[in-house]
Amino acid sequence: MNEKQHIFLLEDDLSFGAVLKSYLELNDYEVTWVDDGKFAADKFRNGIYHICILDVMLPHVNGFSIAREIRKLNQEIPLVFLTAKTLKEDILKGYNVGADDYITKPFDTEVLLCKIKAILNRKGEGIFSEKEVYEIGTYRFYPKKRTIILEHHQQNLSPKEAELLKLLCQNQNELLPRETALRKIWGEDGYFTARSMDVFITKLRKYLSSDPNIEIKNIHGSGFILEVSSE
Repeated sequence: MNEKQHIFLLEDDLSFGAVLKSYLELNDYEVTWVDDGKFAADKFRNGIYHICILDVMLPHVNGFSIAREIRKLNQEIPLVFLTAKTLKEDILKGYNVGADDYITKPFDTEVLLCKIKAILNRKGEGIFSEKEVYEIGTYRFYPKKRTIILEHHQQNLSPKEAELLKLLCQNQNELLPRETALRKIWGEDGYFTARSMDVFITKLRKYLSSDPNIEIKNIHGSGFILEVSSE
């Protein structure tokens, strides 16, 4: 069975948001719904999503500002804006911050569903065609399921652990710059996020410790290397 694609929904109208969330879930999507823009960036940062649906008119911060924050965290995730406005300037503003589509309220939910499917299918040959499994020495790592398997033992990973290990695997035996990992996963490369990443690296080392041919090396001041020897 294929893993459900995960939608990040930002909509402050509680009635409409609840209905839309239920409708999308009935159509086999996983939905994380945020009803207040001030919590959106943190919620997005702590999850893994395939597409964002963002209301433009929000009480504390508009959808365009949220989109810019999301773009700092993930430059490729599709963005769909929902708005009651039809002004040309607003539509252009949406596309300027990287919108894949722009839907004016009120709209037919079936049309939205078709647009979501079309965008995800169009992206399917790109960012969503990620590798299903990585071989790391004697381990098998399934990034979508967030699991590491060694023989009959399975280790479940947190979203950030999985993202970090995936980056290391994509750069296996090569340097993964510290700044690259911090900006992609945490959205910033400050002192506290760097310390947090060090904790995650320690956890990943522990998870992979049964194979002596695997080492996650710390290259001081530069980053990390997932080194897998064939001996």
